Amino acid sequence: MHFQRLKDLHRQTRDQSAPELSLRIHRALSWLHKAELSEDDLDAQFIFLWISFNAAYAVDVDLEYRTTEKGMFMQFFESLVRLDEDKQLYNLVWSEFSGVIRVLLDNEYIYQPFWDYHNGKLSEDEWKISFAASKKRASIALAHQDTTQVLSIVFRRIYTLRNQIMHGGATWQGKVNRSQLKDSVSLLKKIVPVMLELMLQHNKNEWGEPFYPVTGV
Repeated sequence: MHFQRLKDLHRQTRDQSAPELSLRIHRALSWLHKAELSEDDLDAQFIFLWISFNAAYAVDVDLEYRTTEKGMFMQFFESLVRLDEDKQLYNLVWSEFSGVIRVLLDNEYIYQPFWDYHNGKLSEDEWKISFAASKKRASIALAHQDTTQVLSIVFRRIYTLRNQIMHGGATWQGKVNRSQLKDSVSLLKKIVPVMLELMLQHNKNEWGEPFYPVTGV
């Protein structure tokens, strides 16, 4: 259980932290706690873990980057990896979850252009060419142990799963998305707490303004 340890660390450091960061962490920890209380419900756990991640990340994405793996999340992961002196993210990506990450990257059901094809927005050749190119980029990143790039690509895939669930494109406890959901939850359960810990340890770093600040109180 990561919530209590991180909550204690937040209490110890929040007086020295930027108010904007403290708000991000407070929000993220509340959703992490809910995720830890929902271990018997995989769908709920995924939703709460993603909200926890998003509360920490919490920036608007420019329209030009919303469909590209390069722009999505890249700056955030670059900052985290640079600050990760103990290589916690590196070890998670290249040791504990290397197999899970490869499975997620090979799964067309969490690759948005696959669904764009089925919705008539792309031809079959177009999505297959795009998928092959994406997997090639991922293979290059994996070969060079580029932690930032791998995290950016895999979170872009998880983002597609997030869209399916949050926009009503999946059934609660449905059978068709279990494998990608289980893999995503196992990854998020370990990576989100590490992200929050890194942010707490570097509470003077510029993480930006929360996208939805507290007002009217």
